Amino acid sequence: MRSLGIEGAWALEPKVFPDDRGSFHEWYRGAEFREATGYDLSLAQANCSVSRWGVLRGVHFSDVPPGQAKYVTCLRGAVLDVVVDLRVGSPTFGRWEALRLDDDSHHALFLAEGLGHAFMALTDDATVVYLCSTGYAPEREHGVHPLDPELGIAWPEHIPPVLSEKDAQAPSLAEAREAGLLPSYEACRALKGRREPRDGPQ
Repeated sequence: MRSLGIEGAWALEPKVFPDDRGSFHEWYRGAEFREATGYDLSLAQANCSVSRWGVLRGVHFSDVPPGQAKYVTCLRGAVLDVVVDLRVGSPTFGRWEALRLDDDSHHALFLAEGLGHAFMALTDDATVVYLCSTGYAPEREHGVHPLDPELGIAWPEHIPPVLSEKDAQAPSLAEAREAGLLPSYEACRALKGRREPRDGPQ
């Protein structure tokens, strides 16, 4: 796995083995995942979304604690997947990174608790699956507007974004911060510290 420029975000770029039957790749190996990221991927929920061309979902995040880590890949079609650092106090607060996920490269993205997640469908029937460390809890779920100029995410200019009513009404980064909705960097680091393995008998 390759660490991205935002702490807590990694990209998986697996080796794909194609033949005349199709292809094969490994998109998760527990030992390698833990060694690279320092996280154990605790699976509480698995989601699948199908989006038509131009659909833009996010930027979504959860309260920390407990937070929600996500491991995301695209099984059909292609999306531009974006991770946003929403942790107040983080050295990279407000920064974003984008990764194309598609059914050819089979790349995947892991983002730790406290990071925001969004993606835009670059094809029709873009099918995204994501493994989540905690279950869905509406009272803990929040969003930041994906077209907020302060974030300045470089969505494809030739694709008109299609947003849900909820995402279209999401606050800007500044508004979310002022309302106290954003997670703190300190709380996210404390959460990770509690989950890191310790040497010696337990």
